[in-house]
Amino acid sequence: MTNPCNVCHSTDFDELSNVGRDGALRTVICKNCGLVWSDPFPIDTAEYYQKNYRILYKGTYSPKIKHIYRAANVAIERYKRLETHLAGKKKVLEIGSGGGEFSYLLTKKGFDVSAIEPNEGYGNYSKEQYGLNVQIGFAQNLEFTAGTFDFITMSHVLEHVDNPTTMLEKLRTWLKPNGILALEVPNVEAVCQSPKSTFHTAHLFNFNPETLALLAEKTGFSVVQSLVSEDGGNLTLIAQKSEIANAPLAIAGNYEKVFAIVKNHTVLNHYLSQFPYLRLLGKVRKIFDERNATAKFTDAKQVLDFCFSQK
Repeated sequence: MTNPCNVCHSTDFDELSNVGRDGALRTVICKNCGLVWSDPFPIDTAEYYQKNYRILYKGTYSPKIKHIYRAANVAIERYKRLETHLAGKKKVLEIGSGGGEFSYLLTKKGFDVSAIEPNEGYGNYSKEQYGLNVQIGFAQNLEFTAGTFDFITMSHVLEHVDNPTTMLEKLRTWLKPNGILALEVPNVEAVCQSPKSTFHTAHLFNFNPETLALLAEKTGFSVVQSLVSEDGGNLTLIAQKSEIANAPLAIAGNYEKVFAIVKNHTVLNHYLSQFPYLRLLGKVRKIFDERNATAKFTDAKQVLDFCFSQK
């Protein structure tokens, strides 16, 4: 039998899919709250993220110039989403800092930034290139004094964590009273990607706006803002440290909604929509843009300084 739901602890679940981006992958959905997860977990997270993840997804142990340019533009858009909530904050922690582009942008904006990155190649690269304060490891295994940070941000990290509840409970202790937690994750309701790419090995958990909000409230946060990206592919949740809620851990109708969306996202429906053609056009544009923009750079810091100075 599968592990209990990480959000509501129910053991009443349904199989949602048996196919992932990389082949066979069993995915289940909680019938009580609608959380979706891989069962069983297909990876050993420690080995996978410390050594293999960046090589599998980027083809390199440390970022190339094109990756840095791409990540710089993502960092700029991310900052725009979070700027209002960062106002008045000083000490910031980024978990899953990757190549360090967003942390570097925050330092240029005047924030006192600490970062955590499990991948040795990317983490050490960001320390050497940008002088960032990065700890190599997993947040679950590290410690900070209670009430250290005004703001903690995780972008496309929570879906990789093997216990999201204990992760957020730990982060709550690191925040000051009324501190802010900013989470960004893929949206399990997304239909902008190919159906076969909805689930894949690296994503142990899959959230929609309702389950992400419930997880935050369960672990002692109040939701400030919930956003869905323009293409529906990603979620952003802004939450403030508050009292731990005793609200019911069920979401009426959420299982049925998520189940229907995933099952109706067929190959035929996908190719009858605008998304595959917009994605292809976007990739072509990105390739030419990256080639033109990075041809004159050989130094990582030059790339970031150039990109950040343009916005």
